[in-house]
Amino acid sequence: MKKSLKFFIFFALLCLIAYVIYGLMKNDFSLEEFIIGIWNEHVETWGYVILFCWSILEGELGLIFAGLAAHDGKMSVALAIFVAGLGGFVGDQIYFYIGRYNKSYIQKKLHSQRRKFAVAHLLLQKFGWPIIFIQRYMYGFRTIIPMSIGITRYSAKKFALINLISAWVWAAITILLAWYFGDLIQSFLKWAKEHWYLAALLIVSFLSLLLFGFKQMEKAILKKKERKK
Repeated sequence: MKKSLKFFIFFALLCLIAYVIYGLMKNDFSLEEFIIGIWNEHVETWGYVILFCWSILEGELGLIFAGLAAHDGKMSVALAIFVAGLGGFVGDQIYFYIGRYNKSYIQKKLHSQRRKFAVAHLLLQKFGWPIIFIQRYMYGFRTIIPMSIGITRYSAKKFALINLISAWVWAAITILLAWYFGDLIQSFLKWAKEHWYLAALLIVSFLSLLLFGFKQMEKAILKKKERKK
């Protein structure tokens, strides 16, 4: 029953995303002009501050915007990477110290996301410190893994150093890709406006595939643990 309810909620959210995209396109809303308008108005004055705060939340969308702004000459690529990396570093440090010192919050998280914490613990045992690099690209585990590391006796100084390097690598990869493929991204946004139905289908399919992939990974890791018992 719970699985059916979760599937229904997920399907409803996907339909809502598709409907919102349809509504925006139908009302002659230009996603490209909207993005460019935001950066034209704020990027040269508050761009780096916005990027830093956005990166604390660990959203690639902010890094992509920064890459596009750098592509248009409104931001420095090197400075954008530096600022975004610091923001990503601060975000994970917050989650690490929540795991280390906020036991009441962790208990609530363990109750609601016990399965993810179990997977995170197994990943830590298998990969060790490289998981700090990997977790930034793992949807659903970005907050869980730093908190899981915080729960353990892992060195805070060692975590901070690896976290800082991994945050700069994460920022560099995303921003440089958006900067280099800026023209292609902008062309895709124009195409998405003209073919909103295909864009909505692509987004829904990508999200579904992403969630399905990580769910299968969780199941495979937990099954492997059960076999070893």
